[in-house]
Amino acid sequence: MTGVRTGLDRIADGDSDALRLVAGRNVGLLAHAASVDRKLRSASWVLHQAGVRVSALFGPEHGFAGAAQDMVGVGSRDDADVPVYSLYGSDAEDLSPKPDWLRGLDALVIDLQDVGSRYYTYVWTAALTMKVAANLGIEVVLLDRPNPLGGVRVEGAAQREGYLSFVGLYPVSVRHGLTVAELLLWVCEREQIDRSVLRIVPMDGWTRSMEWKDTGLPWVTPSPNMPTFDTALVYPGGCVVEGTTLSEGRGTTRPFELWGAPGLDVGPILDLDLHGATLRPVEFTPTFQKHAGRTCAGVQVHVTDPWVFRPYEAYLRMLAAALPQLAAESRWRTEVYEFVSDRPAVDLLTGGPEFRIAVDRGASLDEVLAEEARGAAKFDDERRVAWLYEK
Repeated sequence: MTGVRTGLDRIADGDSDALRLVAGRNVGLLAHAASVDRKLRSASWVLHQAGVRVSALFGPEHGFAGAAQDMVGVGSRDDADVPVYSLYGSDAEDLSPKPDWLRGLDALVIDLQDVGSRYYTYVWTAALTMKVAANLGIEVVLLDRPNPLGGVRVEGAAQREGYLSFVGLYPVSVRHGLTVAELLLWVCEREQIDRSVLRIVPMDGWTRSMEWKDTGLPWVTPSPNMPTFDTALVYPGGCVVEGTTLSEGRGTTRPFELWGAPGLDVGPILDLDLHGATLRPVEFTPTFQKHAGRTCAGVQVHVTDPWVFRPYEAYLRMLAAALPQLAAESRWRTEVYEFVSDRPAVDLLTGGPEFRIAVDRGASLDEVLAEEARGAAKFDDERRVAWLYEK
């Protein structure tokens, strides 16, 4: 077999070092639709075949089945033989499991496919669940998976004080370059959680410089608006569009790659020189959310060189070229965002107010981007204490 073996693949293959952490145990499973082995068999099926009793299922944002749209609360179902508990409900208290849901378990198994951006909430669900399990003395078994963006590049500064939220529960770079296991080890270090509570089944064959195509793994949609690896490539920048009144392409087949608004003049955007990507002017009509049913003018971002392309910087520059066309009072998303009502969504996404203020003042982004680069370099040094894999 060539390519990468995930933690789940190792269990499916009967790897003795992986099996000894789960075989014969009564476990809960935190997983989602992309929690499959390389043969596309679900994590719950693989664990059952390995002699594991899965007595509770836990779903992150979008639900265990991965069907709910962003920021849509999902209810729990405890009326079946195996209850399904939601870790994304109607308020912030619903983001952590209730202790009663975990009591009686020998271990909690976590198998989640992340996409390498701090806004993607699955890693924070894993961190919150780990903290509750640790307080109860329940072991966490983490089945690790690749970071689709690799483990070398880091982009964007960590959030400034006062700007932590569920799209960044801890201060990390936008593109953090860590696997889920590494990020949880980093959280243990920061929170002084006994690392022995976290038992990791690391991948075989993954190195930090790998592109997704090098892993040999199938891409399975981890959330409704992450349909392809191309989406993940642009997401560290594309998600910032969420914090504006522009459409980020939700309700199309190419969310985050497509973005724009009715009547937008794309000329200033197309004038930008973005390394590693080509911009194509498009028209699109979202079927839901922002500007649903209206024809939007915008661009599609075609990544031509993933190792050169810097999605976070690219989208900040594109947004700075587009947003001045909108009135200052109608540029920014003002609704409650990920359970936060006292900070603009764009500030939560970028980790502070600097980008928004620069756009509103018509100022150059040079200093903002320089500060983002300094912050990325700082986090790049900090994260290495959690590395499980070398270059």
